[in-house]
Amino acid sequence: MLKVAQEGQEVRVQPAVLESNGENVLFEVTARVPAKHLRKGKAYNLDLSYRYENGLQQDTLGRMTFILGEYVYDEQDKNKLVITKQFSFPYSPRKSPGTLVARPDARRLKPGGKLVKGGELPLARGIVTTARLVVRQDSTVSLLPETASNNRSGTRVLPFFFDAGKSAIRNYLGTNVAALEDFIDSNQHTERVMIVAGHSPDSLDAHDPRLADWRVQALATYYKRRVDGFSYLNSVRSIVFETQAYHQRWDLFLSKVQESALKPEQIDSVVQIVNDTRGTFSEKEKRLHTLSFYDYLEDYVYPVLRFGTVAVQYTAPPRYDSEVYLLSKKIVDKAAETDALTPEELRYSATLTPLLAEKQRIYETAVATTGRWEAYYNLAAVLLQRSEKEATSKSRRAYQRRAATYFTLAAHRNPTAELFFRVATAYHRAGDQLEALQSYDYAIKLGGPHPVLEKAFADKAALEIEIGQLDDALRSLSFSGKSYQNTMNLALIYLLKQNYEGATTHYQEALSLKLDDALAYYCLAVVAARARNESLVGERLRQAVALDRAYAQRAVEDLEFSSYASSKTFLEALR
Repeated sequence: MLKVAQEGQEVRVQPAVLESNGENVLFEVTARVPAKHLRKGKAYNLDLSYRYENGLQQDTLGRMTFILGEYVYDEQDKNKLVITKQFSFPYSPRKSPGTLVARPDARRLKPGGKLVKGGELPLARGIVTTARLVVRQDSTVSLLPETASNNRSGTRVLPFFFDAGKSAIRNYLGTNVAALEDFIDSNQHTERVMIVAGHSPDSLDAHDPRLADWRVQALATYYKRRVDGFSYLNSVRSIVFETQAYHQRWDLFLSKVQESALKPEQIDSVVQIVNDTRGTFSEKEKRLHTLSFYDYLEDYVYPVLRFGTVAVQYTAPPRYDSEVYLLSKKIVDKAAETDALTPEELRYSATLTPLLAEKQRIYETAVATTGRWEAYYNLAAVLLQRSEKEATSKSRRAYQRRAATYFTLAAHRNPTAELFFRVATAYHRAGDQLEALQSYDYAIKLGGPHPVLEKAFADKAALEIEIGQLDDALRSLSFSGKSYQNTMNLALIYLLKQNYEGATTHYQEALSLKLDDALAYYCLAVVAARARNESLVGERLRQAVALDRAYAQRAVEDLEFSSYASSKTFLEALR
């Protein structure tokens, strides 16, 4: 049975050379064997595995078994049976190079039945890593400047966001409830509390004309109850409360649209519907549904219009700079009470030492004692700086994940596009792709300066390419500006989609933005290799190697050039 099956056997793998797709290697195997091998109670199998590190390591991938229900008859040759099956395994740099192999066998189907094995069949080599040639120009993360002032009075502003059509205060992760409670419990002398709230134009929010009022009332009631229960310095009667509800405010909506990543002509379309067309509030909102980019408004603008804001004016006694440093040392060493310094003064003391470890201890104390977003942010920035000095990837990622956690805590206390972009950056560096993607998305929803939003969309596109979501990456790039990073990544998408002409055009455009870029020339060589243009492969590789000798070794190991590895053109290009 084994001999008959193998005599007319054909096994084909697509792609012929295995490629990484995001974090996985995906491929399809089609096996054809003669139908005459079939025997009742017996089965012919192909066990697939992937071997790497010179055959010392092996991943078992699965089995193709020619039994009823698994195969079909070949349409071209009814005397043959066909099975087509998809397989995958996780990508890792150490798995390249490697070999996909099949081990045929024939066995009785009953438990403990006889088994006869055939010779091992090499099917494909792997792994091509062209999909990982993503460009991401990491932005520098610096510490916030810290100053200490004698004047300890000020205004604390805490934003809140509500669910669509709801006025209940959300008290889970991502809200400012904990920050508000901490502030009230700190017993700063409070003079005035100002509360405002609004609603988004969509039908879930706008159908209730008093929804904004209910949201204002919910925030005011929560604040007053907390003061009554936990504050010994302040009382509800001694605080002046000012409230205002925003109803059907197109100006708030348009201000968020102006701060979005929409293109100028798209913004003009929204302004025209709101300002230049007649109709009721709901009729204008329904016209917005006809816009081709309405999904952007629904995903990124409407959620932040379901807001409420609590602003608190408070006063505190002054403190002079001469005490700050010594008191901060005592607080860190637990030799002084944590309230010996203001949050600003404690953070300011971190600027007085050049040692990252000392800065970290001060900011950790500031986080534990004050919970201010600035402390969380600067602690995260210090941890990222420490990660850059670590020798092992495991240690670096540990610092980066801790940094991402503290950036998240900072962003929830001061939700801005830039802070959530920092969260995404830290997760992206640490390789936590899902968390990074969610944080990029949240940064975009908040809206903000165009440079921040364009960078967020650019890095989000880079991440989407890394996880194999090419169409999503194209959409993200459409909202970002023209840059070297975006042009290189757009070219890579064209290359992976087998549009070699478009890929060549964009890689050449990247060279006009960054002259003498070795990576762009190397990528052009890959495009030429896939297009079967040997002379151009040699020319582009020669240019890349002349700019950076590291690309010579990379080209030798890259399976994209396996067809040219022994050619004179290829070897001369690497000299």
